[in-house]
Amino acid sequence: MNSSDHRPHSTRTSVVFVHGMRASGAIWGSQVEHVRAAGHEAVAVDLPAHGARRHDRFSMDGAFEAVDDAVASLPGPVALVGLSLGGYTSLAWAAHGDNADRLAGVVAAGCTADPKGKPVRLYRDVARAVASAGYLGRRLTGREVHPTVHRPRLSLPRVALPQVLRPPFRTGRGAPGGADLREVEIAPGRTADPYRPTWDVVTDSLTHLVGRSSLASVRALRLPVWFVNGARDAMRLGEHRHVAAAQDGSLVVVPGAGHDVNTEAPEAFNRILTRALSDFSRRA
Repeated sequence: MNSSDHRPHSTRTSVVFVHGMRASGAIWGSQVEHVRAAGHEAVAVDLPAHGARRHDRFSMDGAFEAVDDAVASLPGPVALVGLSLGGYTSLAWAAHGDNADRLAGVVAAGCTADPKGKPVRLYRDVARAVASAGYLGRRLTGREVHPTVHRPRLSLPRVALPQVLRPPFRTGRGAPGGADLREVEIAPGRTADPYRPTWDVVTDSLTHLVGRSSLASVRALRLPVWFVNGARDAMRLGEHRHVAAAQDGSLVVVPGAGHDVNTEAPEAFNRILTRALSDFSRRA
């Protein structure tokens, strides 16, 4: 037996991407291409009522099944990368999912406003009002009405990049220091145009989220969690509480970006993703 037989077998971390509300797996095109080019296997799921599953009604059980299937389809340790609704789903699945023991870590973007709090409840109530307006429009005109939100395409400024992206300072219960807020370079924005469900889906999604505490999910995790927020994201509320609640948590804030940080600042997000996956693989 030669010495090479004693070398430990190494498996790259696979990646499951989970999209946000009223989007689809298509929003992760840049990230899927990026991680596959680095040698990781990856899949972007469509949650119920979104994308290829647009005819299914949203439920958290259905969302868990989508993540279950994706994780089961990939080899080795798996990282979850979720945005907004996908971030909340990823954190909840990591804390309670049947195959969560295969996880190497979670990247949770745009999901540090606890769903049990008032901002998310208010957003749900607004969504109900918009959805009701859509129903009224259909009744009055006999046409299908799909209320939409018109989001401006952003051309974001370039921000000076620090010398290096430092390994994250770890924070958690009993750990000293604060979160590591790293400023990273932003490329000009690029916005995906996936199929957008109507606002009825928002009311279903938020009904399943409200009452579930993302902080409780984070506290239950015994694996690294990287929180990523756009500096202009109004849903950044509670980001420091989430990092402090994690046993092994890090925070990255992307200057100039908003809620859809992966499409508004794809190059910056990809660089963060590279560092997170390297961190997860080293720890796994």
